[in-house]
Amino acid sequence: VIDHPKYRESKRIAIFLSMPDEVQTEDIIKDIFKQGKECFIPRYKPQSNHMDMLKLSSAEDISSLALTSWNILQPSDDDTGREEALAGGGLDLIFMPGLGFDKKGNRLGRGKGYYDTYLERCMKHPRGKPYTIALAFREQICESVPVTENDVPIDEILYEDC
Repeated sequence: VIDHPKYRESKRIAIFLSMPDEVQTEDIIKDIFKQGKECFIPRYKPQSNHMDMLKLSSAEDISSLALTSWNILQPSDDDTGREEALAGGGLDLIFMPGLGFDKKGNRLGRGKGYYDTYLERCMKHPRGKPYTIALAFREQICESVPVTENDVPIDEILYEDC
């Protein structure tokens, strides 16, 4: 990941805080700060499909985050001092999680549409849609995954031996 040309040229990067069954992102987050880039992480709104990407101040900032009912760390609702990526300069790159992927860029998420809805909002930002890279295990690559008209294809999938 850290040698990828899109990563190297990106300054404003959104990345998920990984769950135990996902590609672990901690080392990527540490590198984002080591390289002097800006790091944004998701804050999901329960009972909706709304998600914001909020700025982290450092890799250590993660330890101050609240644990959700889904067992995901994220800024709490009363944490209002963080920049939301689309309220500022937008994003260059989004690393995306998922349950399954196909080689046509289709992604099977967890069913709420958070990332698809967020990407639709990105397309309305002056910077436009950021480049999207899914981080996957080889076992998550499928012949095809089900999609709807609301699903936004991802630009690239990175997995072992891809």
